[in-house]
Amino acid sequence: MKTRWMVVASAALAVALAACSPALNWRSVAVPEAALQVMLPCKPDNAVRTVELAGAPLALSLLSCDADGATFAVSYATLTDPARAGVALEHWRAATLARIGVAVPAASAPASSAAAPVQMQPFVPAGALALPQAVRTTVQGKRPDGTAVTAHAAWFARALGSEVRVYHAVVFADKARPAVADTFFAGLELR
Repeated sequence: MKTRWMVVASAALAVALAACSPALNWRSVAVPEAALQVMLPCKPDNAVRTVELAGAPLALSLLSCDADGATFAVSYATLTDPARAGVALEHWRAATLARIGVAVPAASAPASSAAAPVQMQPFVPAGALALPQAVRTTVQGKRPDGTAVTAHAAWFARALGSEVRVYHAVVFADKARPAVADTFFAGLELR
């Protein structure tokens, strides 16, 4: 029993140390305009641009930084029509995955036997809306230059009075980095 406990403890320590690489200087970053607190391993840059999301032009705000061969990003936008939150998350997910060459079939489309289906799991941080489109996934794709990329990504939403804020968080890296992604996603806190 003691040996089994030591094996479990050693495995947990290895995962924790992988997320605490010296190249990853994790820090808590407050984003008051997004009512969000995020853990990032580097100092983020900020940008705002207008995008079309679920058929409406929206101001999309982005925080992103690069560390240890990975890009970490959190983006958000506010919808004036709360009924569009699920559609917006679905549209955002499809657009993000399409950019790296990953197709996500519609729920009514037959599954293709040529490619493994994209696995989604619910992702609903405390205070977020429990929408079916609030999900997290890890997928393999290609950058525009053809090199391989792994995306650890999540989409979620929260109600803010008569509006809804939608969020997208992602880690892009050359290979899967589940411990790093888990640290990043665990550090997303709605305020």
